Amino acid sequence: MHFVKAKSILSSKNGINIYRGCSHGCIYCDSRSICYNMSHSFEDIEVKENAPELLRNALIKKRQKCMIGTGSMTDPYIPIEKELRYTRKCIEIIDEMNFGLTILTKSSLILRDLDILKNINKNSKCVVQMTLTTFDEKLCKILEPNTSSTYERFKTLEAMHDANIPTIVWLCPILPYINDSEENLICILDYCVRAGVKGIICYGFGMTLRDGSREYFYQKLDKHFPGLKERYIRDFGDSYIVTSPNNQKLTDIFLNVCRKHDIMTDVKSIFKYLSAYEDKNFEQLRF
Repeated sequence: MHFVKAKSILSSKNGINIYRGCSHGCIYCDSRSICYNMSHSFEDIEVKENAPELLRNALIKKRQKCMIGTGSMTDPYIPIEKELRYTRKCIEIIDEMNFGLTILTKSSLILRDLDILKNINKNSKCVVQMTLTTFDEKLCKILEPNTSSTYERFKTLEAMHDANIPTIVWLCPILPYINDSEENLICILDYCVRAGVKGIICYGFGMTLRDGSREYFYQKLDKHFPGLKERYIRDFGDSYIVTSPNNQKLTDIFLNVCRKHDIMTDVKSIFKYLSAYEDKNFEQLRF
C-alpha cells in the first residue's frame, strides 16, 4: 500500500476510484490488464489520500445534482478500507451534499456504512450493486479468495432489501468449464429472487481476457485446475471474449427466471436506472 496526492477524483461520467489496485485476488480480474497502464504492482494498492477533499470540491462545482458511482475499477471495500475508512468519508460527503450514490462491491463490509446508505436513499437514491459468480463456497474461495463468501454477499443483499435500498447483481464472469453449470446459475438466481434484487446485469455467459489479465488467469488455472489452461488455449486462442459452450442454455434459464420474478435484465435500462438522479425531498415538497 502506498499513498499519493491525486490531481482529480471525479470522472466525466461522475465515477470515483479512491483506491487503485486490489487485494481481493480474483483470478479473472480485468483490472489487471496492461491497457489500464498501472505503474505499480496490482497488490500494492494506491490510496488517494486527498480523495475526500477532491470529491467535496468537485461536488461543490456541480451545477446539478447527480448520481456518483464507485467500484468499477477497484472495489471500494477492499480489506484496507476497514481501517482507512476513505470510502466512508467519501459517501458521507455525498450524503451531506445530497447527491445520489451507486456503489459496486463484493464485500459485506459495506454493511458497516448502512446508516449513511439509508440516509442517502432517504433523500436521493442509493443503489448497491454486488457481483455474484459462484454458488459453491469452496470454489468461490479459489476464484475470489479474499472477498466475502457468496453467502455473505447474499445476506448483504437481503439486508439492503430490508432497508429499502434497491440492489443490482452483476452475474459475471462465468468461466467456461468452471462455474458455467445450470446448477450454479439456478442457485445464484435463487439467491437473487430471495434477496429481492431489482435487476441483474449479464453480458452473456463467459468472460473476457486481455493481455495482463490472461497471464494471471492462466497461472491460477495451472495451480487450481491442472490441464484446463491448455483447453482454453485450444478452444479460445487469444480471443478477448471467451464464451461458454453452455451460453444459450444458460441464457434461456436466466431470462425465464427473471421474467417470472419481474427482475430487470435489459442492460441499457439498468444503466439508465443507475444514472437517474432522484431528489426525494423535492418530491415530498411537491405533495
